[in-house]
Amino acid sequence: MDLSIIIPLYNEAESLPELKAWTDRSLKDFSYEFIFVDDGSTDASWEVIRSMADKNVRGIRFRRNYGKSAALYEGFAAAQGEIVVTMDADLQDSPEEIPEMVRMIREEGYDLVSGWKQHRKDNALTKNLPSKLYNWTARKVTGIRLHDMNCGLKAYRADVVKNIEVYGEMHRYIPYLAKNAGFDRIGEKPVRHQKRKYGVSKFGVSRFVNGLLDLMSLWFLSRFGGKPMHFFGTSGILMFLVGFVMAVWIIAAKLVHQAKGLPFRPVAEQPLFFLALVTLVLGVMLFLAGFLGEMVSRSSQERNKYQIKDRF
Repeated sequence: MDLSIIIPLYNEAESLPELKAWTDRSLKDFSYEFIFVDDGSTDASWEVIRSMADKNVRGIRFRRNYGKSAALYEGFAAAQGEIVVTMDADLQDSPEEIPEMVRMIREEGYDLVSGWKQHRKDNALTKNLPSKLYNWTARKVTGIRLHDMNCGLKAYRADVVKNIEVYGEMHRYIPYLAKNAGFDRIGEKPVRHQKRKYGVSKFGVSRFVNGLLDLMSLWFLSRFGGKPMHFFGTSGILMFLVGFVMAVWIIAAKLVHQAKGLPFRPVAEQPLFFLALVTLVLGVMLFLAGFLGEMVSRSSQERNKYQIKDRF
């Protein structure tokens, strides 16, 4: 089978038949399957999916709303195609872009091709501007030169989706997850973006704040997830040394002034002394946190799990 088309959805009953028909018209030269993942919809989405069931349509239905990452995780696990394509169910992604994205993977050797909605049809204030800031930050942190990392329309080699774990709200950073797993041939294709035809958007401005927090988490895990002592231990030692030097300096200054008969303030009456104590304690706590993190990391069953590209 050439393609697996994974479509996560939540309350999109009106758009599903039109989306399937549009995709069918666009993929006449391919063998493919649809995997609709109903993320706990409260409308008639599941009934619509069942009504479309045929030899190339499969459905997965959650008991409640878990989020897009969970839907993609289950879709990736079920996919059987050589190339896996993800797209949103709201008709804002154009299936007509898929053949060229597949060509880029097959002929140009990309592991992943992400869509780039150059001309968005969303509200400029609530989506366009925050999206530009979010993508600029993502490029700086991840080093991946994508203009639209969170675009729902993406194509992957099957190996990519079978070797990454999408959880929480990390679907925004699948290219970064792929890069960390060793799939660094990441391309981008400008795609058409349509206005929403049915229903309302499921995302608010808060997703950008959460997205930045998730990005920091992923960056930290990719840098220090397997070696927590490198971060916490180094930070702890530096803080301890700063606190130690401050404490020694305060005590030495007091003793020098006392020996020379000069006026001096008792050590315990100096705010800087208490700041030094706090810094010392924090340094010890950070070092211990790194030590405990290292113990947990060493006992993890995933500690020697590596992505092997080839062997003979």
